[in-house]
Amino acid sequence: MAENDSDFGVFLAGFIVGGLVGAAVALLMAPKSGEDTRTFIKEKSIVLKDEALKSTEEVRHKAELAMAEARTKAGTVAADAKVKADELAQQAKAQAEELKKRSQILLEEQKGKVEKVVETVKSRRKAASKPAVEEPASEIPVVEEPLAEPPAAEAPAEPEA
Repeated sequence: MAENDSDFGVFLAGFIVGGLVGAAVALLMAPKSGEDTRTFIKEKSIVLKDEALKSTEEVRHKAELAMAEARTKAGTVAADAKVKADELAQQAKAQAEELKKRSQILLEEQKGKVEKVVETVKSRRKAASKPAVEEPASEIPVVEEPLAEPPAAEAPAEPEA
């Protein structure tokens, strides 16, 4: 946009200078009296001055419009960026809250499992410290979900005969 205005300004300056040079040559070559020539130059300079002022005002008006448009666009872009940043911040906050809730649930589940294991260990120790009385196998507490699976033991390879 600025390049087009610059090109227009160069064109306008060339147009005005060309008009002045053309007018001066025409006056010098014209077969008129001195008084007529001075009057003609005066009138022509007034017309050229008015045209130059008009062109300058048009260029200034176009520049003001372009500047106002640029300010409006910059304001819109800034507002859009702020809205997007606020949305992203809200999403991050919601995700953090969700993770916090999920971790709390997992913590509570693991506490329950640990408490079961502790109770099982206590009951087994208690049973082991009592005199040897055979108890049915069904009364031995069983942990429903082990905390971690033991690594699989490999059977020793049998020698081939």
